[in-house]
Amino acid sequence: MLLHFTKMHGLGNDFVVIDLITQRYRLRPKDILLIADRHFGIGCDQVLVVEHPRNPDVDFRYRIYNCDGSEVEQCGNGARCFAKFVLDKKLTGKRKIKVETSSGIIELGVTADKQVRVNMGKPQLKPADIPFQAEATAPSYNLDVDGQSLSLGAVSMGNPHGVLVVNDVATAPVLELGPVLEAHPRFPQKANIGFMQIIDRRNIKLRVFERGVGETLACGTGACAAVVAGQEQGLLDQSVTVTLPGGALLIEWRGQGHPVMMTGPATTVFEGAIQL
Repeated sequence: MLLHFTKMHGLGNDFVVIDLITQRYRLRPKDILLIADRHFGIGCDQVLVVEHPRNPDVDFRYRIYNCDGSEVEQCGNGARCFAKFVLDKKLTGKRKIKVETSSGIIELGVTADKQVRVNMGKPQLKPADIPFQAEATAPSYNLDVDGQSLSLGAVSMGNPHGVLVVNDVATAPVLELGPVLEAHPRFPQKANIGFMQIIDRRNIKLRVFERGVGETLACGTGACAAVVAGQEQGLLDQSVTVTLPGGALLIEWRGQGHPVMMTGPATTVFEGAIQL
């Protein structure tokens, strides 16, 4: 099978996007591994798949696979690329679309300056909904890591996140602590781990160690989770510019009961086909 694809990125977080509406194919785990392999395949952080929706009230089904072959619930940078892809491919003529993910329905739209604005839904803060093991909801939690007590916020943006406040993201132990916290037993489904440096109440810097991927240049859900965690701890305002290694996102959240809005770019790199 010759499968056509588009290579895209959102602030350097790179994706292979595959249209399974006009193409008929069932992706297998070994296909995902080959596509994502940077030496023997195309190479990407995640594979994004466009499918017909199962829900008649939405426009598309949006599926996300990590480079290790695992399917995950949500990806914010991928959602922006998804919106640009379906518009560029004329799979829809709508400027605002609803897509079905494994964690629920999200809304995507393209602004006049070609930025993509995503309604990421309401964050989940109750430990059972993240999931995170704790007796009660709190702005932050203490975790024991090799005899050291660390404080972090826990948030779900459709996928679980832990967020640590650090003095300087440049020197933060992302590669050392990231995999340890990702697999910490208090995150039963593992978690994405964000390292957040607060510049002021409207600006932060962020590095994210993504579950099943490792550190990436950008993480949209991680940016959302960081702003929610920062607001819950009284550290941030409602509108925050999040600067990641790959670029900046605008994240807006009006507090509990409201959805998180994310605005940022999506870029097409090249198109091609791969024999599977």
